[in-house]
Amino acid sequence: MSDSDGKKPLGLRGSGPRPGQVKQSFSHGRTKSVVVETKRKRVIVPKAGAGKGRGGGVHASDPSKRPAGISDVEMDRRMKALKLAKANEAEEARKREADDLKRQEDRARRRAEIDAKEREETERKERALKKIADEEQKKRDEVEARKKVEAEKKAASAPRPAAAAPARPATPADAEAVAARPAGVARKMDRQPEQPRRDNKSPRNKATPSDGRRSGKLTLNQALGGAGGRHRSLASMKRKQERARQKAMGTQEREKVVRDVQLPEAIVVQELANRMAERVADVVKELMKMGMMVTQNQAIDADTAELIIEEFGHKVVRVSDADVEDVIHSVKDDDADLVARPPVITIMGHVDHGKTSLLDAIRHTKVVTGEAGGITQHIGAYQVTTDGGALLSFLDTPGHAAFTSMRARGAQVTDIVVLVVAADDAVMPQTIEAIHHAKAANVPMIVAINKCDKPDADPMKVRTDLLQHEVIVEQMSGEVQDVEVSAATGQGLDKLLEAIALQSEILELKANPKRAASGAVIEAQLDVGRGPVATVLVQNGTLRRGDIFVVGEQWGKVRALIDDQGNRIDSAGPSVPVEVLGLNGTPEAGDVLNVVDTEAQAREIAEYREHAAKEKRALAGAATTLDQLLAKAKADESVSELPILVKADVQGSAEAIAQAMEKIGNDEVRVRLLHSGVGAITESDVGLAEASGAPVIGFNVRANAAARSSANQKGVEIRYYSVIYDLVDDVKAAASGLLSAEVRENFIGYATIKDVFKVTGIGKVAGCLVTEGIARRSAGVRLLRDNVVIHEGTLKTLKRFKDEVKEVQSGQECGMAFENYEDIRAGDVIEIFEREEFERSL
Repeated sequence: MSDSDGKKPLGLRGSGPRPGQVKQSFSHGRTKSVVVETKRKRVIVPKAGAGKGRGGGVHASDPSKRPAGISDVEMDRRMKALKLAKANEAEEARKREADDLKRQEDRARRRAEIDAKEREETERKERALKKIADEEQKKRDEVEARKKVEAEKKAASAPRPAAAAPARPATPADAEAVAARPAGVARKMDRQPEQPRRDNKSPRNKATPSDGRRSGKLTLNQALGGAGGRHRSLASMKRKQERARQKAMGTQEREKVVRDVQLPEAIVVQELANRMAERVADVVKELMKMGMMVTQNQAIDADTAELIIEEFGHKVVRVSDADVEDVIHSVKDDDADLVARPPVITIMGHVDHGKTSLLDAIRHTKVVTGEAGGITQHIGAYQVTTDGGALLSFLDTPGHAAFTSMRARGAQVTDIVVLVVAADDAVMPQTIEAIHHAKAANVPMIVAINKCDKPDADPMKVRTDLLQHEVIVEQMSGEVQDVEVSAATGQGLDKLLEAIALQSEILELKANPKRAASGAVIEAQLDVGRGPVATVLVQNGTLRRGDIFVVGEQWGKVRALIDDQGNRIDSAGPSVPVEVLGLNGTPEAGDVLNVVDTEAQAREIAEYREHAAKEKRALAGAATTLDQLLAKAKADESVSELPILVKADVQGSAEAIAQAMEKIGNDEVRVRLLHSGVGAITESDVGLAEASGAPVIGFNVRANAAARSSANQKGVEIRYYSVIYDLVDDVKAAASGLLSAEVRENFIGYATIKDVFKVTGIGKVAGCLVTEGIARRSAGVRLLRDNVVIHEGTLKTLKRFKDEVKEVQSGQECGMAFENYEDIRAGDVIEIFEREEFERSL
């Protein structure tokens, strides 16, 4: 399209994109040329010679030269805006230039600071190097000076012909000079030649012979290394002489000693090195070569240790951890060494049948009066000398049901069991249990029918009742001896002792008193003043003061031996009960005491037994499979626990209480024994009880002052008991409080739905007829359909006609609506019931 005036058509060539190339630079000297297009902004510039109108605008005075529809005012406004835009662009360009200049100045300043720091660091390093070089030069100068002085001394100390007369000046001038010196200076200079000869003998002198040998006597000055410099010690000189002697004799390499190294299942690196007699560093180095980065205090397995032992050229002897007990030798006694020993008699029977009273009558003592509640709660050991001179060892066991383990322990260490049965009470549960213990231990039994002095005594009934338990006495044509006795009057006691003596003669009891002692712990306790104390019945050998022994998980050295009368003795032979002091801890009742040779053996055996016991307890209490773990967690959630903490006076009582606590409870409630120990209640016991919310039970022990104060502050309850009956009853009552109340349902009525209505605001309402009993608003309801319970809940409303009522009698109609349930139909039956709670007890 062309213009009619011959003008060129309008185009965008002046403002369109222009092609060009830009060269990009990258790291490592790489470059790249890129084709780009630049766009220029279109600027309207007035033509040369154009007229100017108002305000100086282009085409302001020539309307024919301006674009159509633009007035003079609009044109002026546009020109002003163009000028303002140009001014803003110029201002922004100036600001950019100023910012660039400022950034360049900052970079230059930072660069100057960095250069200054680098120069300062370089200068500092140069100064340090120069200082080091100066010091080294100074040392070299000192060494040179010292060498020069020593050379001068060597030259001065060269041997000269001995003169018979004092040295005189060689020339007249020298003689005048000597005469002119003061007298003291002259004497000093005269003696000067002799001093280097004395210094020549010093071991520090470089002029000594090259073989290092000393000539002449060793003076104190020579030993101390002269007046100046470092002084050599006498040990250093001896080492030097030894090295010289070995060098002269010729070095002979010692032959390597091959050892048999005992290797357990795991061993510490240091212990392995000690057993091989090698350096620990060498063993660690060999392990590092095998890829094991270990220290000397770390343990390694047996296979790795075997490789190390073979690498060092020793022999491996595999042993088990249980081999530590091999030091307890089972000595086979020679018949010539065996001598007769007193019999050990255990008195057993039901509670309150007179066991301790009978023993008191034999011993002429009153032990029973000192027992709390008149019952024996500890196992006692006594020795009795009869009128005939025979020595008997008696063990008195408790008869209460909680002391089952004590009776079993007494039967295991005994030779003869005396079964005490009251003539007025006959055979009772603990009597039967004692019979079972005696049969299990395979020991002979003597039946003592006690309380024969009472009017209602019936010894024949006792003999007849014993037949039911396969105990046939001599009067019933059996082999078991029976004696009618009375602890109150002393009737039959001599016959009982005769029966015991006869039975011991039949058994022919002998032991070897010359071997290392072994025995059984009858009872153990923690005495405040004496520490752990164990009542031990020596079964073989002789236990002496100073013997080192191991008993269960404890060990010790016999510090003192105390007999049943409270007297200190030096030794205890077979069948002698003694109290042993000197243990490092309280052993378990029933543990075996063995005497060993050294403390190291005793400690090693005790540590092994303790470790084995811990592993056994961990395995017993851990669930091995996932099903067992889930079942245990579920059982723990469903069972309520009553935690308690028990401290008793002796180990046997603590054990009996623990067994009694295990029997308390059912599927819902159980007693959890947090800790049971021997000794007074301490502050740590109170802390454990507070953390677990448990009471502390003290059986024949009391809390110390610190524990009482801590218990008052923390609100921990401490209960004291001296009779095991009361303890068990109180714990049982406390556990009963954790039982959920028993809920019983009483059915009070039935109703039949006749029709169902829909009521606005309530929902579906059943029109019912009460067929039996009473319908109550507060009672629970069940909806039965075809005699199947489909809903159980409560009533939302109970109406009689249009009134809300509390109850509706039988034979009346009513309206019922269920809470949150509307699936009711005609013909359904509503069962109305009430719940009643009853307290339960164990």
